[in-house]
Amino acid sequence: MTEKRSFTLDQQEIPFQPGDSILQAAQRAGVYVPHLCFHPDFSANGSCRLCVVSIAGKTVAACHYPARSGLQVTMNNSRLQQQRLRLLQLLFAEGNHFCPSCEVSGSCQLQALAYDLGMTHYHYDPFYPQRPRDGSHPDFFIDTDRCIFCDLCGRAGTEQDHKPVYRLGGRGEQTRLLIYSASGKLGDSRAAADDKAAHVCPVGCILPREGHYRDPIGERVYDASPIHWVGNRRRDQHAAPAADSAGDPSHD
Repeated sequence: MTEKRSFTLDQQEIPFQPGDSILQAAQRAGVYVPHLCFHPDFSANGSCRLCVVSIAGKTVAACHYPARSGLQVTMNNSRLQQQRLRLLQLLFAEGNHFCPSCEVSGSCQLQALAYDLGMTHYHYDPFYPQRPRDGSHPDFFIDTDRCIFCDLCGRAGTEQDHKPVYRLGGRGEQTRLLIYSASGKLGDSRAAADDKAAHVCPVGCILPREGHYRDPIGERVYDASPIHWVGNRRRDQHAAPAADSAGDPSHD
């Protein structure tokens, strides 16, 4: 007889497969776990910490913690929700995220999670960073002030495109997105328009040069449905089923 593999997440039974993390198993079961730095096609790095859950009183990242039979996992309680909100507010304070004028407003995962978690104001004083922008590439523009240091572009380049283009450098407040090229410019790198790394940014940091502001309000990715219904997806995924769609309209 095959052993049944499952754990509970907020009292809901979640089946899992060998090798699954808690987040992967939850996604497969249609349960949305808040996150920004996780993508099902790449290795997890746990940098955003928005997927935190509690197991036996210990707070862990769901994208890293292995699923095991019998685990009792808590995701939605007041302490964890407050922790996620503070982390999200810190991400807004660290960068220049001016949503009304942003090219990806309405399709931005950071903005969508802010709505989802009830963010109404800045809790921390904004840093107003002044990092260098990069317009050297014919297909893309880089606004590093919007980078949330998720490293999705770096992992996509290494693991799927098989060519390093993007990386993170520095520490603390000096952390920033860097480019693998002699000049440090994207235009002198191996970046190409069809790279997966150029199409995984959850915010407005790596921007295609064309096609902005063409979706009217009401037709953008998160205008009709919140992120916990449709999952983390980009504007260019809007017409296709999301890879990690929650599919749970009962969650509100």
